[in-house]
Amino acid sequence: MNDARSELAAAGAHLAGLGLSPGSSGNLSIREGDLIHLTPTGTDLARIDPAALSVLDLTGAHLDGPKPSKEFPLHTAFYRRDPAARAVVHLHSRHAAAVSCLPAWSGHSAVPPLTPYFVMRVGQTPLLPYAAPGDRAQADAMEALPFPFRAALLQNHGPVVAGASLARAVEAAVELEEVCALLLTLGARAPRLLSPSEIAPLARTYGSPWTGE
Repeated sequence: MNDARSELAAAGAHLAGLGLSPGSSGNLSIREGDLIHLTPTGTDLARIDPAALSVLDLTGAHLDGPKPSKEFPLHTAFYRRDPAARAVVHLHSRHAAAVSCLPAWSGHSAVPPLTPYFVMRVGQTPLLPYAAPGDRAQADAMEALPFPFRAALLQNHGPVVAGASLARAVEAAVELEEVCALLLTLGARAPRLLSPSEIAPLARTYGSPWTGE
């Protein structure tokens, strides 16, 4: 069995075990060269069959396997905008989905710099205006954003995260969920945020995208 496909199945089981993928929500992909292995439509991430994944190219053309998740445009858009991306994780995790229903903190990030680990592992996370699931125009708009990022919140929907490896994409998706939970726990209280002088060395050391407020 292809190692990348097995890795995808293990990642899905891990995310489902953390409670971040209710029902058949969410989808995962991993890139090998110019091919993308993507979970099929209606897949329960706890039960991914490594032998039954959809195969697409970078344009989104369906090359093999079952019908892909309707969210495939988000995956292909991330791979096209960031050649270093090797995996994409899209979830409907509760807290990140809740924050996607709130106004964005800034034009560059829906989530403020609450913790060093959010800056280190995720970085600025823009809020993409609402569109129906699978809308190609939303994916095109994400691809065209003129600043760097490796995670975004889809308005009234949930997070999508890319990484240089599947492990890093999963780690970032989990961290994003945690910082969103923290933000909601704080409620209306004004939190102390990391200052630009505190953010800059973290972003520089960890290669994390943070271009300002």
